[in-house]
Amino acid sequence: MNLEEYRGVWVFIEQNDGKIEGVSLELLGAGRKLADKLQVPLAGFILGDGIKTLANQVIAYGADEIYCIDHPVLKTYRTESYMKGVIEIAEKYKPEIILYGATPNGKDLASAVATDLNTGLTADTTMLDVDTDNRLLEASRPAFGGNIMATILCKKHRPQMATVRPKVMKALEPDAGRLGKIIEEKISLQEEDMRTKVLKIVNDVTKKANLADAHVIVCGGKGMGDIQNFQLIHEFAEVIGATVGGTRDVVEAGWLPHEQQIGQTGETVTPKIYFAIALSGAIQHVVGMKNSDLIIAINKDPNAPIFDVATYGIVGDALEIVPKLIEQFKEVRNEKGGEVSYA
Repeated sequence: MNLEEYRGVWVFIEQNDGKIEGVSLELLGAGRKLADKLQVPLAGFILGDGIKTLANQVIAYGADEIYCIDHPVLKTYRTESYMKGVIEIAEKYKPEIILYGATPNGKDLASAVATDLNTGLTADTTMLDVDTDNRLLEASRPAFGGNIMATILCKKHRPQMATVRPKVMKALEPDAGRLGKIIEEKISLQEEDMRTKVLKIVNDVTKKANLADAHVIVCGGKGMGDIQNFQLIHEFAEVIGATVGGTRDVVEAGWLPHEQQIGQTGETVTPKIYFAIALSGAIQHVVGMKNSDLIIAINKDPNAPIFDVATYGIVGDALEIVPKLIEQFKEVRNEKGGEVSYA
């Protein structure tokens, strides 16, 4: 393999029902930094049916180019059709780096493409950088149960690929005046060639805690003691209009369902305010919340790692402090007619 043939940073632009997933816009921001360091163009690539109208949005968020594969066979995501489309353009244009969002579809597509292109893939990365001298992607992620951060390199194969979790990177402010190149590509695949068919799409309409979009989160840890004490977390969240989250230990203890877990094996969140209550701050948890705007930690251990990332810290017993906070916020709500503002 002649590595010198490969140039450029690409981002998979995932779309559903004509709407670009937020993680793809975040990756354009990260990709812009990598491309600038390597002095190469940043390109997005998008597959679907009737998606060419999304091209200008991709350019506005930092791409220099956007490759569009628009075909009815790509209307809904299927591994076979999307993989073939990506492989065709990757083999044609030879990018040196491809980034995917670590969504169910993104992870599925990235692993299939990596297998067919005989290249490496670093999954669930939380930090990205490049060694400009050797043109190597430095993809870092927690390893060995989150006890260390491992930086993974793909030295002998191209493209270098990684999946990145939503909410880890920051999207650029869109610039509607940016100019870029729109490249329309064809796919040599027809519906009758497909081995799988999409018969029906069923949307999950059950009401679940939406941690990804929450502006204020109250996250409780195993230090609350038991499920009865953990009700203080729920009560505090209700008083301040927040969403409840928990650590892995809390979920494994059965105090919260898995969809409310925050951390490496749960959700990654970026709220305006994050209350970290009675949790130590292990790296597995921190990678899922460290980009919060304001972090307020409560822990009776003054040496707890959570204080290293906290904006403000309170050293003390959460079982004594949280009830006092509930009382204080109730008074504020009463004074303001039942509302608390976080503007």
